[in-house]
Amino acid sequence: MGYGFIGLTPEIESLANKSIEGYRIDPELYAQYDVKRGLRDINGNGVVAGLTNISTINVDENGFGKLYYRGIDVEDIVNGFIREKRFGFEETIYLLLFGKMPTAAELDGFRKILVEARNLPSTFTRDIIMKSPSDNMMNILAKSVLALYSYDEDANNITIPNVLRQCISLITLFPLLAVYGYHTYRYTRDGGSFFIHDPNPNLSIAENLLYMLRPDQKYTELEARILDMALVLHAEHGGGNNSTFTVHVVSSSGTDTYSTIAAALGSLKGPKHGGANIKVALMFDDMKKNVKDWTDEDEVSQYLENLLNKKAFDKTGLIYGMGHAVYSHSDPRATVFKGFVEKLSNEKGLHDEFNLYSMVERLAPEVIAKKRKIYKGVCANVDFYSGFVYRMLGIPDELFTPLFAISRIAGWSAHRIEELINSNKIIRPAYKAISPVKEYTDMENRID
Repeated sequence: MGYGFIGLTPEIESLANKSIEGYRIDPELYAQYDVKRGLRDINGNGVVAGLTNISTINVDENGFGKLYYRGIDVEDIVNGFIREKRFGFEETIYLLLFGKMPTAAELDGFRKILVEARNLPSTFTRDIIMKSPSDNMMNILAKSVLALYSYDEDANNITIPNVLRQCISLITLFPLLAVYGYHTYRYTRDGGSFFIHDPNPNLSIAENLLYMLRPDQKYTELEARILDMALVLHAEHGGGNNSTFTVHVVSSSGTDTYSTIAAALGSLKGPKHGGANIKVALMFDDMKKNVKDWTDEDEVSQYLENLLNKKAFDKTGLIYGMGHAVYSHSDPRATVFKGFVEKLSNEKGLHDEFNLYSMVERLAPEVIAKKRKIYKGVCANVDFYSGFVYRMLGIPDELFTPLFAISRIAGWSAHRIEELINSNKIIRPAYKAISPVKEYTDMENRID
């Protein structure tokens, strides 16, 4: 163990067992008291905890999902960027923050603001990122965000102009924090050459990510456009997803922007949320090792059954990338993404892998339905294909979830501002106490 930490001793293990005994709650009590576990009903619908103008998720009676950013269908947004052959993430940030698509002049002015704010404090890279590398990029991001608090002379000011200034700075700095953190980690782990590329002010955020990440700074137009689409599709997903709800909860306390975004990063890090994209990629690595014929539906189905029966991969009983709290028949983000994934797989000579992903997407709902009682359909979510895309782009696994954060901070920022403008109450849901009342006993009367 590191300095300052006690080891996992038998005494700690024994105390942990006592904790488990004292904390466990009978699942039947949730139904008895009509408590919505995970703030969701039996059909997976979230308990309404607030109102938002930022995005809308609609699911029709057949389970087909639609996602709207500020009232505009995200599929139409993406198709508009494709038709006009332009990078759209910056435009999406503007839409989420200010409620409408920008004019050409507004977008040009906003891009200039992003470029001007894309400067880390002097010596920050050396003192904060390079001096204490970590093998987890999400922790590096959170640490860096909290460190930036100390460099902000007006860090605790939560007036809207100041919060907007802070959010814009974090949005444009996140790619630098993530990529520089990864380069430091890679050098510490592997040695060899060490490089830090400054962002190019003439490039989009998606282009700069590849430009800063790759030693030769080179990328194809298709690679950059697909990464841009990934950023657009991950930018926002309602106020009820775990990390965005965290933003609302923490913002409602009146705390500063840096503490709020660090809390959201902690949420997104979890494998049940943003960390799922890594799990999908690793699951497919294991599948490709254990399935001899990738075109054999019976063999693939058997592997999926083994996953559910906790006999394969990490033995959690989960098929990662399948299922969503809201969508049952289709996640619109995955639907839009899939066409780009196929194009990139053809460019990279990985069409067989794409076919395997497509087969799993088709077979998994059938396998799950046979094995488990489900109250709604099961579909691939946006994480299902994103890890495959990032692998094809040569993005290291350690940066998968940070890429999610680089995109989602646009939505987090919009929700933080919305909470500060509209709420004057701290968010405080209730938990029903079920432990019986007990009498205090003096030490000499306690039984070992």
